[in-house]
Amino acid sequence: MSVADTTPVPSSPGESSMATSVYDSNSEYDFEARAQKWHFATQVVATDSSQNQHGASATPIFQTATFKGMEGPYDYSRSGNPTRGGLESHLARLYSATSAFALSTGMTCLDVILRLVKPGETVLAGDDLYGGTNRLLTYLSSHGGVDVRHVDTTKVEGVMPHLEPGNKVKMVLLESPTNPLLKVADIAAVSKAVHAAAPNAIIVVDNTMMSPYLQRPLELGADIVYDSATKYLSGHHDLMAGIIAVRTPEHSKEVAWLINAMGSGLAPFDSFLLMRGVKTLALRMDKQQANAQIVANYLHELGFLVHYPGLKSHPGADIHWKQATGAGAVLSFVTGDKALSERIVSGTRLWGVSVSFGAVNSLISMPCLMSHASISPALRAERGLPENLIRLCVGIEDPRDLLDDLETAFIASGAIVPRNDDSLLSLDELDALYAVDAPAWGIERAHFFRRPIDSDLAEGVSRGLTLGGEAATAKVKTLDSDIVVSAPGKVILFGEHAVVHGVTAIATSLNLRCYGVLAGRFDGKVAIAAPDLEADHAWDIATLPWSLVPAREGNVAPAALDQTLLEAIEAVVSQDKPTKTGFSASVAFLYIYMAMTVTEDNALAATLTVSANLPIGAGLGSSAAFSACLASSLLFAHAHATAHCAPDPAAIDLVDAWAFLAEKVLHGNPSGIDNAVAVRGGAVAFTRAVNGKQGGLDPMGGFASIRLLLTDTGVPRDTKSLVAGVGAMKLAKPEIVNPILDRIQAISDEASSLLTSSTERAFLIERLGALMRENHTHLRTLGVSHPSLESVVSTTSKFGLATKLTGAGGGGCAVTLVPDAFDDASLARLTRELEGLGAQPHLTTLGGPGLCVHVLPQGSGGVGHSLKSAGSANLHSWSEGLGGQWVHA
Repeated sequence: MSVADTTPVPSSPGESSMATSVYDSNSEYDFEARAQKWHFATQVVATDSSQNQHGASATPIFQTATFKGMEGPYDYSRSGNPTRGGLESHLARLYSATSAFALSTGMTCLDVILRLVKPGETVLAGDDLYGGTNRLLTYLSSHGGVDVRHVDTTKVEGVMPHLEPGNKVKMVLLESPTNPLLKVADIAAVSKAVHAAAPNAIIVVDNTMMSPYLQRPLELGADIVYDSATKYLSGHHDLMAGIIAVRTPEHSKEVAWLINAMGSGLAPFDSFLLMRGVKTLALRMDKQQANAQIVANYLHELGFLVHYPGLKSHPGADIHWKQATGAGAVLSFVTGDKALSERIVSGTRLWGVSVSFGAVNSLISMPCLMSHASISPALRAERGLPENLIRLCVGIEDPRDLLDDLETAFIASGAIVPRNDDSLLSLDELDALYAVDAPAWGIERAHFFRRPIDSDLAEGVSRGLTLGGEAATAKVKTLDSDIVVSAPGKVILFGEHAVVHGVTAIATSLNLRCYGVLAGRFDGKVAIAAPDLEADHAWDIATLPWSLVPAREGNVAPAALDQTLLEAIEAVVSQDKPTKTGFSASVAFLYIYMAMTVTEDNALAATLTVSANLPIGAGLGSSAAFSACLASSLLFAHAHATAHCAPDPAAIDLVDAWAFLAEKVLHGNPSGIDNAVAVRGGAVAFTRAVNGKQGGLDPMGGFASIRLLLTDTGVPRDTKSLVAGVGAMKLAKPEIVNPILDRIQAISDEASSLLTSSTERAFLIERLGALMRENHTHLRTLGVSHPSLESVVSTTSKFGLATKLTGAGGGGCAVTLVPDAFDDASLARLTRELEGLGAQPHLTTLGGPGLCVHVLPQGSGGVGHSLKSAGSANLHSWSEGLGGQWVHA
């Protein structure tokens, strides 16, 4: 397998991102306009070097207090400094702000913001806040004559009673997620409600927990955002800084005046350090939140009550993922006993016992004894802040070491019990062991000691640790890293329907793809998460019908389905009452999972997450792409196949065979052409063995990428009826059908020759267009077209383009050849006209790579969750942002 970029290959200079004004020496390069179009990970690195006189790639340090002259933009560094100005300009773009200000600390930021409130006015603040925030608000209330009210800001209903007519609310202060209980506020909903009832009120958000990488409150309706830049923005705990980002020019002027008057701007050298730290923000946070997800899963499965929006059990998860793009790297959990928590915290070595968060190294603390100690015990109890709460701030270390250090502290503290053998503690043994201590936990034993757990999550190796609880469960293997795969859809260029009667069909891959991530689980379950396919189910591995799985030698895929096993799996899946599409996808996944695993002893606890930008049910091979992702990820997980830097025909054939088996589950009697293209990519010529005629599958290669417009009409397809209709017509009117089949064979032969020759490109596209028109005419005569397809053909013909139906369905999808010279403006007009027909056009290219495997950086995790939340429209950006490299056949 060779390393390659999976992005579509431009077919003309106008399609390439290189052909922009940035390379035109005669045009003025607008950095800000261009930067707004970049992804965040690019924006955070790219700074405008034109803003300094020498074009330095790094913002220089202007280590001076004063500036000479009276005409320049700077006179005194308290009022402004080029180093700080470069940082502030950069941060304003990242926050989607009118302006941003760099200050000495995060608390200085809040001090400046609160000066916008006058005596007699009201501030609504959350009831779970950082201790320093609470301290400053208390001072404002007792010395500044401001009415400070702490309310439940996680619910709009908690804010509304204070917004009655005549209210004096000047400011609403939000944290989301909060520190340290990770509560979630609906920033957009609260902002809308407050602005409607109190138009002059200012919505302020402490965004330190998320940073602008994961959450941008100004885009959600907030007016002012502040961050303690000491945390994630800097990332190394080697400087103190704070950032204020403001949405409107009016508030910007007020804040700027206060900062200048107070002299709280960030010093030049610290501004330089912060700019340097900001550039690695995306890289650091991706690793930190991936590690945090692993740690949160570990604690959750041990039975602790874990506060982390990356867990489905989090009550605010839905709201959080509506407004943020990640779960962050801070989490907290309760043990039920303060003394136990103290023993756990003091027992760690790799986790540093310290306040704060956001650094590359992991920290552990007890907020009630440290960061929130300034809040009185009575007030902490009133606000539901447990004294035994432990907060973890996860860094970039190897997660295996982080878990091992926690596990050692848990054992030393008595939180979990190691065994010297492989047996598990019985309930009676647990009752006897914890009979004396149980009342001291302050919670029911069944809540904390939930069930035995395979504790070494990152390695997937059980070491005999147990928490006891319900029934003892068997140990199940898991994965030490995520497996990421991708497979293309396909389009049949020539030969639909005729292929059933022995005519050669030409099919090519598309740069519309399905992506899959197989990630380890730690609860003894196997699951599928495929939003596009309406499949989101998990099953206990121990309860699956393993006794019905046929024995199998080696890694060879079975030639046929085992009906007994298939029916048993269908019964298991049916219990979740899935949709029709979800049922089919889940059955295919479970069948391949069990057939490949064979016995429960070999089972892997894992989740397969799948998403695609292929339209489902449009005849573009979406099921085959899914089957290829399913088969390959499981083969890699079981080490039956590996990714290489050179083609491995045996591995390709192995994946194809298992993907074909999955296609049999989905379709009963598939042709095999779809999965062949999904695995191999490029193009294939497929001939079915009919009436003694020899069949075969011949890969085709060497042709250049060609643009296609695929138009999904969305009309339901009835493939079986259409195929049967052509068969009946052949029997009734052979004098009509047989010559058509002969002519379609001639079309496929000529197309095969064209695609594999060195024909001049313009002639190639022109001749392929003529063949497509003729092929569609024959298919229309065979009665397999549809009015929706004919409307597409008619519309594209007005633009001089060739279109034909693709696939065996009668409503399905049409394919249009787009020549290199067809300009973007005409393409946009055509797209609008097709959308006006109620269809959905997709611009893509044919002939892309087949099965791709992603080699992730060491320690990567949480990729499945990011895939599920990416959405089908953003899959290309998601794949580009993974890091590492793709290898493909």
